[in-house]
Amino acid sequence: MTERTHATDTIVAIATPAGAGGVGIVRLSGPQARTIAETVCARALRPRHAHHVRFHDHDAEVIDDGLALAFAGPASYTGEDVVELQAHGSPVVLQQLLARCRALGARLARPGEFSERAFLNGRLDLAQAEAVADLIAAGDLRAARAARRSLDGVFSQRCEALAAGLLHVRVHVEAMIDFSDEPIDALGGDEVARRIAGLADDLAVLEQEAERGRKLRDGLHVVIVGPPNAGKSSLLNALAGSDRAIVTDIAGTTRDLLQETVRIGSAELTLVDTAGLREAGDAIEREGMRRARAELQRADLAIVVVDARDPVRGMAAVADDVAGVSDRIVVHNKIDLADGTAVVGDDALAVSARTGAGLDALRAALQRRLEADGPADGAFTARQRHVDALRDAAAALDDAAATLRGEALELTAEALRAAHDAIGAITGRTRADDLLGHIFSSFCIGK
Repeated sequence: MTERTHATDTIVAIATPAGAGGVGIVRLSGPQARTIAETVCARALRPRHAHHVRFHDHDAEVIDDGLALAFAGPASYTGEDVVELQAHGSPVVLQQLLARCRALGARLARPGEFSERAFLNGRLDLAQAEAVADLIAAGDLRAARAARRSLDGVFSQRCEALAAGLLHVRVHVEAMIDFSDEPIDALGGDEVARRIAGLADDLAVLEQEAERGRKLRDGLHVVIVGPPNAGKSSLLNALAGSDRAIVTDIAGTTRDLLQETVRIGSAELTLVDTAGLREAGDAIEREGMRRARAELQRADLAIVVVDARDPVRGMAAVADDVAGVSDRIVVHNKIDLADGTAVVGDDALAVSARTGAGLDALRAALQRRLEADGPADGAFTARQRHVDALRDAAAALDDAAATLRGEALELTAEALRAAHDAIGAITGRTRADDLLGHIFSSFCIGK
């Protein structure tokens, strides 16, 4: 874990949303946390004991009564002295408590600063700290359980095992460089090659599981694509159950991306409506089509919508654009207008966004995709940056294998270092300060 830091200031925040009839928590962390809390409570606080207390303002007037819990560092969430003041969930009461703590020397915490201090003090690694935010934001039970596993270190332990293996190989290669006048086979080159191949296999498995965890956290990213006037916006509205997109008979009505989160069964997916793809169009429509094509590059799934009255022409119009999408569902829309002339193949669904015909079959197909990408035993949540880091590490390992075959040991050592750094960036073993700032700024204030 990282070396423990020693903060010189004490931070405070309202750690839970205030609400009538509920419980609100004001959290302190830092060297003066206990002193400030004992002044507010007008009594000493014994660590790891719940005290029923009265909270006082600067005039000794009672603000509220509630519970105070103190945790002595380093055995606390942040690794520092931490105190939680649990009061009635009135916004007025919590703001009074917050103001009193600030008047006694605490400063308002930045978003995510409690978890940031936990990371800097070695209580959490970076992936675990991100899992705190993922657990709070979990949209269903599967995501919550997976985030809990990440918080427990399941993902981090896998990364650390890879990092340890990489370090072992790096040491071997560095030793080989010191004796580079000897034949590489005599220096254990075959063994290094086998280890690199084994690490690459393990990395591929972890990357696949991390991508599944990314989808579990973010939801399936589904792009609705097709030629103009195929009914893409109508289909988005039908699946969302509301008129989110403007629908007209004029080709090119949709000019920009429109996102909507839709729940299918117990999971969520993000639907993205896009501009119709065609060769013509004014400058604004062409920009919309450029964005649609860019969105397709990051799609987990494409719903390709064509007019049921002429599906062959519709598919021909978008064939090049959807060729690179790994998974897609073809929808023949407007079957209510086809007068029974539509020909729907085995690989397509017949739908009417206007009447609702066929929508249950489409939802069932989406449900199957969600289940196929769902969590297996031991699943964990991951983020796009984690997946990108694993891919960077995999590319570096490929370079290491290639340069080893060419007996360019210095280049092999550099490639292994790059792979090691990429894995380390996931848990925070190697990191840039701007990366930390970006990650923790996305947290809520009380975390």
